[in-house]
Amino acid sequence: MEWQTDILGADFESCAFEAAGPDGVVRRATLVRHVPRELPGNSDGGFLRPANRSVLFLHGWSDYFFNVALAEFWTAQGFRFYALDMHNHGRSLQADSPGGYVEHLDDYDAEIGKAIDTIRSADQPGREPGSLTLMGHSTGGLVAALWASSHPGSVQYLVLNSPWLEMHGSSMVRRAAQAMVKPLARFRPTTILRLPERGFYYRSISSSAEGEWVLDDRYRPPLAFPMRAGWLSAVLSGHTRVARGLRIDIPILVLISGASANGMVWQESMRHSDAVLDVNTMAVRAMTLGRTVTLERVDGGLHDVFLSAGPVRADAYDRLARWIHGYITYGSRTERQQGRAGGQAGEAP
Repeated sequence: MEWQTDILGADFESCAFEAAGPDGVVRRATLVRHVPRELPGNSDGGFLRPANRSVLFLHGWSDYFFNVALAEFWTAQGFRFYALDMHNHGRSLQADSPGGYVEHLDDYDAEIGKAIDTIRSADQPGREPGSLTLMGHSTGGLVAALWASSHPGSVQYLVLNSPWLEMHGSSMVRRAAQAMVKPLARFRPTTILRLPERGFYYRSISSSAEGEWVLDDRYRPPLAFPMRAGWLSAVLSGHTRVARGLRIDIPILVLISGASANGMVWQESMRHSDAVLDVNTMAVRAMTLGRTVTLERVDGGLHDVFLSAGPVRADAYDRLARWIHGYITYGSRTERQQGRAGGQAGEAP
């Protein structure tokens, strides 16, 4: 892979690559990595020098990676940070392909796998194998959960930020939607579904509207990419797999807002709640992911809790840091100590 300076500036590099999916189709994706020029010690609040420990972030639908602060947070925790702009999204968009489109969520598998192979190749030789945390937001959270379930052992930890695990309301809504969209998805999958368009979430985060985040509208359009029948069918199929139980056998953290605010008219409450998904439905579905699930509700959080207002965002990062310390930093150290103790106890005199 050939790395080059990324659109986010000198502290980031990106590399476009191609990967053939399970259907044989070759797709283009882009891996981004955080490469801060200085890594001072942690005593002054700066970055820790990364250990054999990495995180890979997957964005949501009609989105791309842009959150510099998220990368800096993970680097400060001692991780090597990577993000993947999946095919038909962000840096990977191509003029002849429909933005945001995928016919089956497993079509992302090849590019995620290749990104992970690249990350693993950067592990420091001569040291114990590094851990890999997979992190996903919204639809990227759904993709991350499905990946972790179908590729056991590939990642050691899973962090989900407002993952889209179910349709609004209940599984009955999903089944009704599946029945309506399935015939169209089978015969005319790229058909655009004429559904009401809302730009409320964009309004709450973009600096060009009423938010504080600088977004590139080419990569993150105000009204999102057109919703197509094949894409919606793929997402609904993913929801069905989650509802059946994914049996993920690694520690999972799920962060969601404390409340939702839905509707076709702008409400001021949308500035401090999830204006995209039903948080209570997410909370219920989170319990079907695996055996070890930590659910954190971030009061005042937006759909992406790490794009919330400053004090709320700080709370979200504090909750994530506490989980990292308990499960990854301290937990890994305890496992190593137990392993050494077990080895000593097993040695015959």
